[in-house]
Order: sequence, then structure tokens, then C-alpha cells
Amino acid sequence: MGGRTGDAGYRREYGLVVVGALSYTCLLFVWFSLPAYLPVIIDDVGLSSTEAGILAGAVPLTYIPLALFSGIAVDRIGPGRSLAAGVLIYGVAQIARSAAPGFPSLLATTLLLGVGATAITFGLPKLVGVLFPPTKTGRPSAIYLIGSSAGSALVFAVGRPVIGPWLGGWRELFFWSGVVSVAYGLVWLAVAHRERIDDRLDGDDGFSLESIVDDLRLVLSHRELQLVVVIGTMYLLLNHGLQGWLPTLLEDRGLSAGLAGQATSLLIGAYVVGVLTVPEVADRYEVRRPVLMGCGAVAFLGIGGIIAGGTGALVVAGIVVTGFGVGGVSPLVRAIPPDLEGIGARLTGTAVGFIFAVGEIGGFFGPMLIGVSHDATGSFAPGLALLAVGALVVVLAGWGLQRLAD
Repeated sequence: MGGRTGDAGYRREYGLVVVGALSYTCLLFVWFSLPAYLPVIIDDVGLSSTEAGILAGAVPLTYIPLALFSGIAVDRIGPGRSLAAGVLIYGVAQIARSAAPGFPSLLATTLLLGVGATAITFGLPKLVGVLFPPTKTGRPSAIYLIGSSAGSALVFAVGRPVIGPWLGGWRELFFWSGVVSVAYGLVWLAVAHRERIDDRLDGDDGFSLESIVDDLRLVLSHRELQLVVVIGTMYLLLNHGLQGWLPTLLEDRGLSAGLAGQATSLLIGAYVVGVLTVPEVADRYEVRRPVLMGCGAVAFLGIGGIIAGGTGALVVAGIVVTGFGVGGVSPLVRAIPPDLEGIGARLTGTAVGFIFAVGEIGGFFGPMLIGVSHDATGSFAPGLALLAVGALVVVLAGWGLQRLAD
């Protein structure tokens, strides 16, 4: 691949990324089907706001103990088989979740869904790292992130207001989205086998204890990667906190379920614009670190608009600005590790696993803290203020990365 020039020489690789990105589309549809239906599920099952917040943050919670192991496994098994296994696991979990009668069973099946999700989160950066050189990872990373955004946008814009009622309710939507996911997982497995994706892995470290310890020592002690972990933690705090509670927040302010879902789709649409434009600019002008700082500042301003905006034009502007800022951070968090000295394509899965092992602490606490603060104060504003602080931390960590690079 080293002798190719331009993106035209990577048409087949881009095609594989597009097909693989559907694993993220299915995942995010399945994952955010619960936040999309959260007000209904709260009433049907009898959940407190704290229990609802725990459910909304349960998938990120699974990343905390599993992410490093999952990343190591992806590096050694390969992205083809890893993605297939992840899709099949979360598809089966979604089918089981459709029949869950109460909070304990909803929590258990959502945690199982998270197990499958880890393979997607680390398998797709690994797929890009295997198929592309480090300098060309920005655009393919944006492609699979658009796939993820399509899944969450579809469930809020179409899944809740159209498909769910047509099928008969949230349980039916959960069941059939799980079935579709399992079918896709089998198709991807066939594609990965035919294209011999996992045969492109560099090295043959296997699962020996010595090789695993060496890789972990290198990754965990990498100073620049540690700052990327901080940024990833704040990104996940913002992303999961907003997407998990924004529909319920807007309904609490008086919007209908349909309008609240469409407003959340607006957040995701702005997120996609950030995903598409920010890495292109950052890579073209070689300014990834300053751009990270700018995206954090933009997200901070946007959250201020959401807090103060009620249901008028200011909240719409806040949603758009926040989505763009958070969307800009997302591909950079995934694209930077393969380009770090000592990491490269070989340890991309382990490095991204490290980011999410720590980062999903933010992913869990984002939704949970909003739920807990709402139970305590009757307002969503304190929880949103915590998210705004997280955006400022992105700015500071980006500044630290820039200092290390200078």
C-alpha cells in the first residue's frame, strides 16, 4: 500500500470501511433505542430517574473493565472476526432486551449489549489502521463515525416516531432491530472472510503473557496518549450525557416526543458535520491539537446555549454548536493514536482500548450524573453545567498535547 498515491488507489479499502461502518450504524440504532424510548420505558417499567440514568450509561460502564482486554484481543484476532463477533453479541442482547420485564433484566441485557459494542469501537479503528497508512486515517475514520451517527439519528428521527409505532411499541422495535443486526453480522463475517482482512495483520504476537505485558507497558506509559485519554473521557461524558438525556430534557420543557426526537437528530446532524469537516481541516493543515482545543471551546459555548435556551432559537443554536464541537473531537481521538510514535497500526486496538477503558468512566457518569442531579434538584441545569466543565477540560488537555509536540 505504501506506493499508492491519492485516495483513488484505496477504492477497495474505502469500500470495506463503508461496509464495516454498518456495524456502527446497527450498534448505535440498538444502543440509543433505549434513550429514544426512555420516557415511555420509565412509565411502562416503573423506573426512577436514577435507574433510568444508570440504564442510559450502562453500555459505557461495560467498557471500563473490558476495554483494554477487548483492544488487545482485536489487535491479535483482527478486525474482521472481531467486528462480526461484536455485532452478533449486541444483536442477541437487543433481542433479549425486548423481553426484559424490569430494571434488573434491562440492566443485564444492556450490559451484554455493551460487551458486543466494545468490539465495534476498537475493531473499526483497527480496520482503518490495517487498511490505510497513518497519514490517511482521518477520512476513513470519519466514514465509520458517520455510520455511527446515522444509527443514532435514525432511531431518534424515525425509529421512535415512525417504526416503533408501526411495529407496535418499544419491545417490538428492540426485537426486530436485534434480528437485523444478527443478519448483518453474518453478512460481514462472509465479507471479511472473502477479503481475507485478518490476514493483513502485522506481526504474530499471539496471546502470550510476555507480549501482552510489553504492549500494555508501552501504551499505559505513553505521555501523549495519556492526554488523549483525558480528551476521550470528556468527549464520552459529553456525547453520552447529551444523547442520553436531551430528548427527555426537551420533553420536560414542554416539547412533544416527536419534536424532542427531531431536535436530538439535529444534534447528531451537527455532530456529523463536525466529523466530516474537522479532521479534513486538521489533517490538511497539520493542526490536530489546536483544532481539538477549538472544538472544546465550541462545545462549551453550545452547552451554555442549551442551558439558557428553553425551547426557542437559542437552544436550537446551542444544540447545533455543541454537536459540531463534540463531532470534531470524535474522529481526532481515534485518528491520533496510530500516528503516535511507538503506537502505530500494530497497537491501535490496545491504544484505543486504553482510551475507552478510562474514557467510558465519563461515558457512564455523563448520563448518570444528569439523572442523579435531576432527582436531587428537579432541574437538568446542574448536570449540563458539569458537561460544560468537561468541554473546558478538552481545551486544557489539547493545550498539553500541543506543548508536548512543540
